[in-house]
Amino acid sequence: MINNLRFELSFKNILQLENQLNFCISNNINKINIPCKGLIKKEFLNEALTCIGENYKNLDVIFHYSLYHQYTKNKENSYLDFLNFIKKYKSYNNNEILLVSGSNKKKNFEVLDVLKNLQKENHLNINIGIAYNPYLKNYYNNDEERVRLEKKLSSKLTKSIWLQFGTDIKLLEKEIDFLKEIIINNSPNRDDGSINIFGSLLIPSLQFISRFKYRPWKGVFISEMYLNSLDDFRAFTEDLIGIYLDNNICPVIESDFSSIKKLEDIHSLMKA
Repeated sequence: MINNLRFELSFKNILQLENQLNFCISNNINKINIPCKGLIKKEFLNEALTCIGENYKNLDVIFHYSLYHQYTKNKENSYLDFLNFIKKYKSYNNNEILLVSGSNKKKNFEVLDVLKNLQKENHLNINIGIAYNPYLKNYYNNDEERVRLEKKLSSKLTKSIWLQFGTDIKLLEKEIDFLKEIIINNSPNRDDGSINIFGSLLIPSLQFISRFKYRPWKGVFISEMYLNSLDDFRAFTEDLIGIYLDNNICPVIESDFSSIKKLEDIHSLMKA
């Protein structure tokens, strides 16, 4: 079951990164995601890429690239930096990157702008993943997400869709049906298998609930019912895992898993 998951790392320096990667290897985890947020950006993101590319060649790694966090001086310089990152990225045999606009979109330098430019870069041959939040319209009065998704898919560069976390199961199921339909309509071979879907998964704990109550994550909807009951939150998580797996959606663990106890907790949820 562990091979059906991806794991997102969080680290503050290269030593922490190496320790986490070694922990992953010792526990047969080889599908890794490297986020682009907090301290992990700019030169440090490049250092992480070099470290993994030079020393951990057997891992299946997908880097995230935030256009907001990576922005430098102006859109022209920022785009060149992105192209240089991709060239270095591919030199280590990485073939897919998750491209996100970031928490605050830069004018004329967000995902749709970059995808338009990438259509002219025939030599790059990189698979692009895009983010999708199924909960924005219902909970955040933002009805642009579906429109933006269709525009991203129409670029023909998108190879994966990455779902934001949320706790409205019925809404998620409705959006999954929408995604399947739109994927078929935008797949070159009319085959929905040509675009993969990944789903964010947060492992419930008292520590996570406390932190989320104190500082909620932007764009992440979690029902008060689950924030007030760890047992209910765990039961929901089991249901969410079932929906992901039933719909061929790969779960992405975004919670800390860097201990045997935490990893065992993930295993127990997956087996429930």
